[in-house]
Amino acid sequence: MSPILGIYASQISGHLSNFYSIATQTVGAGGASSITFLSIPSTYTHLQIRSINRDTSSLTTTGWSHAIFNSDTGSNYFRHWLYGNGSTVTAASDSAAINGGVPVASSVTGGSISNAFAGSVTDILDYANTNKYKTVRHLGGLDVNASGDYRISLISGLWMSTAAITSITINPSNNNFAQGATFALYGVK
Repeated sequence: MSPILGIYASQISGHLSNFYSIATQTVGAGGASSITFLSIPSTYTHLQIRSINRDTSSLTTTGWSHAIFNSDTGSNYFRHWLYGNGSTVTAASDSAAINGGVPVASSVTGGSISNAFAGSVTDILDYANTNKYKTVRHLGGLDVNASGDYRISLISGLWMSTAAITSITINPSNNNFAQGATFALYGVK
C-alpha cells in the first residue's frame, strides 16, 4: 500500500469506507499518450483521481497533466493555481477560457530526477449534477531534483458545462506518460 496515495484506501475500514474503486490504469512498457476512463456511473456524489505520474520528455521542469471531460475540447475550462517550493510561492490563473482541460495530476518530467514520480489527489465535485458547472480541486507534490527542491501545488479548475461527466481523458504535460504512471478513479458517496 502506498501511504502517499492510498490507492488501496477503499480496503480500509472506517472513515474511508465512502470511497469506491471504479477503475485503475497503470502505464506499461512504451508509455501511453493518454489515459481514459469511460462509462463512469452516475451513482456517486463526487469523483476522486489519485495518481503517481511521470512523463517521458527530456525537459527538467515540472508540470500538470490535464483532464478533458466527455471529449469536450472546447474553450470552456478555467484554472487557478498556487505552488511553492519552500522559498518561493507562485500564484496565477487563466484570464480567458482554455481548451486544454483542467489540471488533475502533478507530473515529474523525464529530464528531472531519475525514476521519481509526482503524487496527486484530485476531487471532481458534483460530477453528475446537471444543474451546475463542474469544479475540480487538486493537491499534488513532487521532488524535482533530489536536492531538496520539492514542489507542492494547489489548483482549482472549472469545466463550464452542466453535462454529467461520463468520461475523463487525461493527457500528459509533455510527450507521453512514462511506464509505471498510475491513475486510480474513485467514486465518493
